[in-house]
Amino acid sequence: MNADVGEGSDDAPLYEVVSSVNIACGAHAGDDESMAGAIEHAVKRTISIGAHPGYPDRENMGRKPLDMHRTELRVSIRDQVARLRRIAARWSASITHVKPHGALYNEAAVDPWLATTVADAIGSLKPKPRLIALSGSWLAAAGRSGSLMVADEGFADRRYKKNGTLAPRDTPDALITDPASSAAQALAIARGLPIEPVDGSSVTIHASSICVPRRGLRPRLVPTSQEPS
Repeated sequence: MNADVGEGSDDAPLYEVVSSVNIACGAHAGDDESMAGAIEHAVKRTISIGAHPGYPDRENMGRKPLDMHRTELRVSIRDQVARLRRIAARWSASITHVKPHGALYNEAAVDPWLATTVADAIGSLKPKPRLIALSGSWLAAAGRSGSLMVADEGFADRRYKKNGTLAPRDTPDALITDPASSAAQALAIARGLPIEPVDGSSVTIHASSICVPRRGLRPRLVPTSQEPS
């Protein structure tokens, strides 16, 4: 299980239940201090550290698409990861994976051109990190085409459309706010069982990693070591 951290909220409970974190790299949120704090928490708990680069748009927290030239976007992603790597070096820690944030993640999931740009940026990093991408997305496909190791991601607290993409945040009931319902969806995804989308009868999400919510998190409702995660 993974979680997005370093975006200005209290992330402490998340470190108790996840095996990896995706740390905001200063473009959409975060700064050197928040990155250092997140890395220190992860190192103390032997949690895998990942970069969470987004569009450079702090005003909208990276949740609105930006029209960026391919070269500019590629440089931005590389620079964000490099910034996190420099800070991680203080603890002799490695950045094991990259998960794009917000609009960049969602757009790359459905836009093959953008997916290739993001995958190329990540693939150009040395050493080459793993890519976390929405299960069944163009980004996951582009990562594999670019010889990246890819972790297909599912979400505990996001509703899906019947085509396997995430329901937009402005869609009614796009977010699952009840912890028990969120845990139930996470378990269904982990077991390969169908879930109910917002626009159809069922959809099955094949994921090797599940993003868990900060909102209303209750560790006792998260799958235990006896359950698939």
